[in-house]
Amino acid sequence: MDDLTPIQMVLIGLCFVWSGFVRSGLGFGGAVLTLPFLLLIYNAPLVFLPIISVQLLFFSGATVVVARWRHRRSGAQAGGETDTVNWRFLREAFPIMLLPKLVGVAGVILLPASWISSLILVIVLGYSLSYLLDRPIRSRGGWVDVVLLAVGGYVSGTSLVAAPLVVPVAASRMPAYQLRDTLFVLWFVLVAIKLGAFIWAGVDLQLRHHLWLLPCATVGHFLGLRFHRHSLRAGTKVFFRWVGAGLLIVSVVGLFNLFT
Repeated sequence: MDDLTPIQMVLIGLCFVWSGFVRSGLGFGGAVLTLPFLLLIYNAPLVFLPIISVQLLFFSGATVVVARWRHRRSGAQAGGETDTVNWRFLREAFPIMLLPKLVGVAGVILLPASWISSLILVIVLGYSLSYLLDRPIRSRGGWVDVVLLAVGGYVSGTSLVAAPLVVPVAASRMPAYQLRDTLFVLWFVLVAIKLGAFIWAGVDLQLRHHLWLLPCATVGHFLGLRFHRHSLRAGTKVFFRWVGAGLLIVSVVGLFNLFT
């Protein structure tokens, strides 16, 4: 990213503010709702994936620790539930997602950048249509959930945009107050695997760019924490329809640029 223009740097910085907002506000979507915009500005998946991965490790770990401490303290005072992470779901999900995750990581390292960009944009295009039509992917239980988790593991390995596949399964198996922190623990482990593979393969983690992108994500992170408290009390259907419209436009434009 050393050849970026000032306008590109500003736009990328705003994208990471948005990424931090979505990640802490919803517990998912920091990559899937941001990568299409980043690729439209600078089409280099292996530049942005390590940056998003490192930020996800940092913010997910910090958020879970703080949230669990606050919830434990309030739960102890009220004599109620104290754990914001559903460990049973994680024990079920990890074995299903691990092998597809490793296959996906190998793909993102070995496949051409244009292929990975196309895959990300096609996946996001499908997500955007589901948001616009109010037809989100739903958990059906049984083998359907196993397929969703396995495909989610592969997509997470290639592009970090697996949230819409995994979230319905997780949401059907736990109360709302556990969902965000449980997903953060899941993303933390999956992203740690991805970063380990990047380091092993000699991929540049773009650490020097964290000096200016981490503060951008931090601003979004604190805005997202406020939104999360609001979203627990109110629906987010309208929010996702607007996001879906934006992602549809960006995905179509991105695919058009790639193929022309």
